Amino acid sequence: MEETYASILDSVRPLNLLREGSTSVCDLPDELELQAIWFNGQFGRSFTTVCGRKVEVRQFGFWNRSAGPDFIHAAVTIDGEIFKGPLEIDTRSSDWEQHGHDVNPAFNDTILHVIFESPEREHYTRTSDHREVPKVVVPLTCIQAALQSPLSAIAPMHLGRCYKPLEHLSVARVNDLLEQAARHRCKMKATRHRAILESHGIDQALWVVLAETMGYRPNRLAMMLLAQRLPITALRQEGERMMALCFGLGGFLHPEVHQRAADDSRQWLEALWETWWQDRLKFELDEVREINWVLHGIRPVNHPQRRLAALAVIASQWPTYRNLCTQPKALTEWLLALEDPFWSRHYTLTSKQSAKRLALLGKDRITDLIINHLLPLQVTDGDQGAWESYQSFTAPAINEKVMRAHYRLFGDRGDAKQFLMKSWHHQALLQIYQDFCLVDTTDCEACAFPEQLSKF
Repeated sequence: MEETYASILDSVRPLNLLREGSTSVCDLPDELELQAIWFNGQFGRSFTTVCGRKVEVRQFGFWNRSAGPDFIHAAVTIDGEIFKGPLEIDTRSSDWEQHGHDVNPAFNDTILHVIFESPEREHYTRTSDHREVPKVVVPLTCIQAALQSPLSAIAPMHLGRCYKPLEHLSVARVNDLLEQAARHRCKMKATRHRAILESHGIDQALWVVLAETMGYRPNRLAMMLLAQRLPITALRQEGERMMALCFGLGGFLHPEVHQRAADDSRQWLEALWETWWQDRLKFELDEVREINWVLHGIRPVNHPQRRLAALAVIASQWPTYRNLCTQPKALTEWLLALEDPFWSRHYTLTSKQSAKRLALLGKDRITDLIINHLLPLQVTDGDQGAWESYQSFTAPAINEKVMRAHYRLFGDRGDAKQFLMKSWHHQALLQIYQDFCLVDTTDCEACAFPEQLSKF
């Protein structure tokens, strides 16, 4: 039987996020990110309590804007009986008491306590009125599937042992391998997208991945949290107030903001603040729920305020955006042409007007959105036209991970540059790098990928 990328993965049992036989997880994200991933539905819906009762999440609810349990208006069934109310998510069982939930009446109606590390000793989740709250430990396999995070952040920049078998593969066979790796990456990304879609609907799934793309690496989580806390269906009901709500919820509006702005911006900013002031009691986040932004080291054109502005502009034309999401070329042209009277000339809320027009979205961000979020679902569904479109995108700038993966696999092979020409080449290299290079802890010595490649 001919080897495929999928069969190679199966045979070498790549990336194990979890120590063999361990009951705890290595390098879990912080609690806030775990909550966001849970809300996306990425950990699944079916669980078993520590007492062996079957739990099914019927409704993930809504982020709590105030102090108290993380999510409100959730609904679950436990052994077939439905329960509605707030839901709390912690990293470990002991956090319930360490965070004071056991003496806080605001947690008395909690219907489910979700944790991610199995307690070393028996630990009860009790409320201040002495009721035991059903507790679920998210299975390690669910965590592993949802996180898809490598054991290492980076692999050394040198030839890998896989260079030798790849050196003798024809260009056609190398492209076949890369194509299979790219398709596998599409499948992984589509699985995540589908989880959000099934949990919150197509519009919210598109909204979340759009926001994440806007955040890029530094503010990916912050943007995702904003999109979750301000769902697109709710935002669209606010009409012309969309921009003010995005900035207000993001924590960028305050009474003096217009006083710090240039003269030509003050009137516009004052109106933005007054709009938010009228709605803030309905939307404002409690201090403990505030969104934290990374502002240092960010190029002015990528400032999160500009990203929020672009998000609001797209939200104001949501039906058009949604319809174009399956048309990559038309979507690219539409997004590149987006304009806003203020943000097409300003970097931040208080910056001076720019002499040149500033694109709300650059081509690289648009390509990233399409390649990483929009096309994978279509490709995985067997849409041949989507795959052809996926393959048509020219490569973006070569980042460090792509460069390392390419050198480890191909070194100074004379025709190696042709495996960097398209965006899908980069996606394939990143997948191989993640599945093998960032898994191996022996600096290639014990990696099974080279031996499997010899059979490819």
